[in-house]
Amino acid sequence: QLQLVESGGGLVQIGGSLRLSCAASGRTFRDCFMGWFRQAPGKEREFIAALGWSGESTHYADSVKGRFTISRDNAKNTLYLQMNSLKPEDTAVYYCAARVPGTYWRPGQSFGAAYWGQGTQVTVSS
Repeated sequence: QLQLVESGGGLVQIGGSLRLSCAASGRTFRDCFMGWFRQAPGKEREFIAALGWSGESTHYADSVKGRFTISRDNAKNTLYLQMNSLKPEDTAVYYCAARVPGTYWRPGQSFGAAYWGQGTQVTVSS
């Protein structure tokens, strides 16, 4: 079992930056492909970014490529999302997610998350 808790959300101005964290409990974090998703009001949850067990194999949605960076620290059981050049359309609840430990993920496949955090609100305003 893996429990995920996001933090770091808040209110930021257009063009600003935020760093989200996702703290994982359990010893299997290092064995999980991890991802970030977001859900804006009235919209479906959308994939943002994912990375592999050791921080390799990163993949981003086109909407955030070049502005967001996903990373992980397996020693701290923590996933990060550095968000720069934020836009109003980035306003959403952001969720971290984990696949079943030991399973591989390829871009183009459904991420198929087995575990989800509770989400953290990010609001970008002028």
